[in-house]
Parts: sequence; C-alpha cells; structure tokens
Amino acid sequence: MFPVPPGRHTATDDGLALPGRCLRSGRNMFPFRVMLFALVAASSFTPVCVLQFCTDGDGDCHRHDATASSSRPPNTFTSRWNASASNLDRFRVSCKKLIEAFPIDEGGGNYARSVKNCIFSKSTPTPLKGPLRLAAASKEVMEDILDLDVAVTRSDDFLLYASGGRLPPGSAPLAHRYGGHQFGYWAGQLGDGRAHSLGQYTNRKGEVWELQLKGSGKTPYSRSGDGRAVIRSSVREFLGSEAMHFLGVPTSRAASLIVSDEPVMRDQFYDGNVKTERGAVVLRLANSWFRIGSLEILSQSGEIDLLRKLLTFVIAEHFPSIHPDDPDKYLAFYSTVVNETAHLIARWTSVGFAHGVCNTDNFSLLSVTLDYGPFGFVESYSPRFVPNTSDDEGRYAIGAQADAALFNLEKLATALGPVLPGKQQSEARDILKGYVDIYHKRTHRLFKAKLGLLGEEEDDGSLIAFLLKMMEETHSDFTMTFRQLSEVSFQQLLNRNFTQLWALEDLSSHNLFPDWLSMYRLRLLRQPNDGDLERQQRMKNENPRYVLRNWMAQSAISKAEKNDFSEVELLHHILSFPFITQEVAEKAGYAQRPPSWAKRLKVSCSS
Repeated sequence: MFPVPPGRHTATDDGLALPGRCLRSGRNMFPFRVMLFALVAASSFTPVCVLQFCTDGDGDCHRHDATASSSRPPNTFTSRWNASASNLDRFRVSCKKLIEAFPIDEGGGNYARSVKNCIFSKSTPTPLKGPLRLAAASKEVMEDILDLDVAVTRSDDFLLYASGGRLPPGSAPLAHRYGGHQFGYWAGQLGDGRAHSLGQYTNRKGEVWELQLKGSGKTPYSRSGDGRAVIRSSVREFLGSEAMHFLGVPTSRAASLIVSDEPVMRDQFYDGNVKTERGAVVLRLANSWFRIGSLEILSQSGEIDLLRKLLTFVIAEHFPSIHPDDPDKYLAFYSTVVNETAHLIARWTSVGFAHGVCNTDNFSLLSVTLDYGPFGFVESYSPRFVPNTSDDEGRYAIGAQADAALFNLEKLATALGPVLPGKQQSEARDILKGYVDIYHKRTHRLFKAKLGLLGEEEDDGSLIAFLLKMMEETHSDFTMTFRQLSEVSFQQLLNRNFTQLWALEDLSSHNLFPDWLSMYRLRLLRQPNDGDLERQQRMKNENPRYVLRNWMAQSAISKAEKNDFSEVELLHHILSFPFITQEVAEKAGYAQRPPSWAKRLKVSCSS
C-alpha cells in the first residue's frame, strides 16, 4: 500500500472522511489525455411546504415546532399537499434476491472489521436521535418510483422509515463490501461505511429500485468513522442528485432528507477546527449500487468464484441484451460499461459538472452518477476547476474527468482479468482503446447541440474549441454563456447587442470575440430551413438556466442548519425545471452573476 503523509485524508464513496489518500493525487497516473478541454489549449414555480416532525411522545419538541411555525420567514411556501397522509402498510421491500444470490457476512454487530468471502454484511441502522424533521421530499420519486402519495411523507411512520428508526416491511438491511482505488492508489477494503440498503422495491412499471439510507450509523465498514452524515453534506446529496436527474444526466435519486438534533463532530477542513454539527439521513435510490470497486475487492482478494457469481448476477439483472450462455458475456459487459461510462462523462462535461472524487469506488457499473460529495458546477470557466479542496493537485479537475474515467476502466479490466481467457484480455484492451473516440464523439455532439448546430461541418470542432478558449481567458460563466447564446436573436448576434446579458458581455471583452462571432453567424446561416425561434428553443432545451451552484447550496444549508428548509425546497423545485425561466428563481438571483462571497466557499471530503 502506498505510504500516506500524516494529516492527509480520504473519503469513502459514501463520504466517510478518514485518514488516507484524499490528497494523493498523482498527476501522471494517466497514460494519455482524453479530455475535450485539451482542444481549447490549441414556468412556473409550484409552491411547496416546509415540514417538521418530532419523535412520538416528545411534547417539548412539538411545542418548539409550533413556535417555529409562527415565526417562519415570509418566503416560506404553504403546502399544496393533502394533509391526510396515505398509510404505508402496503409498502414492502425485499432483500430476498440479494440474500439468496450471495454469501452474507453474519458476523454480528456493526463493529468495524475486515470481511472476506461475501458481498454484503448484515447491518442494522442506528436511529437518529430526535427531534426529527422532514427537510425535503421528492414528489416525483415518491409517486413515480415508489408508488406512494407524497402525502405519506407527513406521517410519523415515514419519518421513522426514512431515518433508520424503523424498518419497512420485508427489509433485512445490508451493508455492501467493496474496495477501490482512491486518488490513484489501492485503498483496500472500503464498503458502505455509513449507508444501509433497506431492500429492493419493484414498482408498478416493473422497475426495480434499491433503497438505501445514507448517514444511518455504523456498519462493519465504518473503520474509525461514526457512520453519520451532517446536514450540509446531506442537503447537497439530496439537491445534487435530483438536479442532475432533471438535467438529463443518469444518476441515483433522492426521496427524502431527514434532519435531527443529534450532535455530530466534524473537522470540515482537516485543520484541527472540530465543530459540532447535526446529523441527517438521506433516503436515496438506484437501480443498483454496485460499482467498479465491488468487483475489485473480489479480484484483489482472490475470491474468483464470488467474482464470477457477482458478474453473472449483475449481467442477468441489468444487462438484458447479454445472453447468460454467451462465452463472451464478460467481454460484452465490459464493452457496454466502457461505452456508457464515456457517455456519462460527456454528459457531465456538457453541463459543467465536476464530481470531485472520481475514485473507482464511486463509479457505478451501471454508469450512473453516484455519491454526491465535494462536487461542483464550474462557474468562471476553466478546465482546471476543482470543487474539492482536498484535491490539492487537481487530479479530478473538471478537465481531467475523462482521464479519471479511463483510469477507472483500466482498473475494471484488471479486476475482470481472472475470469477472462488470454485472448479476451487482449480484446478488452482493444475495447478500452475505443473509449477516447467514444467520449470525443459524444462530447462533440453535445456541444454542437449546445450551440444549436445542425448537420456536420469540418470546422465545428474548432468553433467549439475557440469558444471554450475565449471563455477560459475571459473567466466567462459556463452555464450562462451557453444559456444567453440560446436566448439572443440572430439580429442581436449581428449587432453584438448584449445589454443586460452579463455572461456574454464578459465573453465579448475578448479581442478575438468578433472573429468567433462572425464564424458562428455564418455557420448558423448555412443551416437550411432553420428559423431563429426554432434555433433558440432548441438551444434552450440543451442549456439550463439554473444549476446547483455551490453558493446556492450553501445559502440553503445555512438556513437548514437553523431549521428553515424553505430554500432547500425552493431550490429543489426550481432545479426540477432547469431549462425554464422562472420568476421566483430570477428574483432569488439564481441566474445572476454569483455573489462575491461565493469565491471564498470551500467544499471538502468531510461530510
């Protein structure tokens, strides 16, 4: 294991901060660079409610809530939900398929230990200490995925189910064992250090979703952690995953956010300044939580029969196009993961999203975005944007994410090595060589769409690269530059009339902007049968007006820590319609130039 300097830290994929490799970036880990950014070197608002719940029998808590409700800020919205909650009696999950498919560690208790020859450990959530409050809930997740009226979130039963205080019918909670390469180095056993899978739910559409609590207490994989999550990281997880879904990026989902008064000690920036924060739990969902590290731990430990068993299960459950008797099934699986991962990173790039911790234990086998820790959306555009202050060498900068994914896919190929004959190992290397081309082609198509370009012309790549280089040199805002290009008419482009378009005003300060603008106008004119309004609408559908900027999240967090969840709900609903101009969002300044204090914000692995 690579020696780690004292005082450096890492985060498990579920965000558990521990001494380790968070800062061991190692710039030269990648064999070659594949990022798109290398090119540049050459409406309505639906009112929502703010709800607070207390544990049963806590009279003081209920009195406190009554007082709080009378002093809520004027921007708190009243509920549109029916006050009578549907019961949860008929809602059931099942762990049967997972438990029957794999050997389970039944070592007993949640004490930290080394675990062998299993995929899961039995582990029971530790209830949050009350009073408990519902900070937010996703109506779409509750109703479209879980088949529940969102009104159930108003019940005490739901509050307990969603915080670990009570298990839903059918649940036999599990913690997943996996390993991972963190910042380029093998970290050994990691696992769900503060997450519990409650079971699988099959909804009325036949979709299977695995429900998981994050922040629900210790597991055998907690190491020296306390198994808890705090309000600030949980707000970011809830809002981040939902925002990404509505941006059209494959992602896990969040059903609810429960906060408590339970004290949790955190050294947020690893500077010795330990503070008392409050515990919170997110109920999150994914079709599967298996990740590259799920396979790595088995391969590294020599548990090859179990590796085959897990691969066979994942393919049967999630890759229906691969026949179970196909002698090349593992190779076909790898090819699919390479292709879909390239597409996922291209989508991240197109919306300006930086994950922050692109370790193998954070990369899904289903190529969806997992584990929202120190992520961020780039503002003043730079391919060197790093949202995670713990990443001091910029290994996971936004412009390096495609390389990080390539590294992770190499490690996946290594993990598959024991089950691939020699010829298939060679074929896997050939498959991986295609990743660069897949990523570039997908990214090229996405950025063409962001600029409203139809068809294909030889110089389209240069037009995109030229724009990104100017954006970098003028520190232009990534999101709003593309959005405002979507909103201006061709006549405004011709006249360079960008009054009150602050991002385009910044961009136009570049001395080569007139040259680029002339190229862009001519390119648009060569598009037959493409009207100006059609072009604008097409571009608005590709370029969001609102993303979850760190300053917006921090504003909501600061209020949530005072039991005011109005901005969490406000952001949740605005970010559910990111491509539509919304009056309430404009009044909140979410499409305006970020405030000066935003530049001082820091986000770390600690959560």
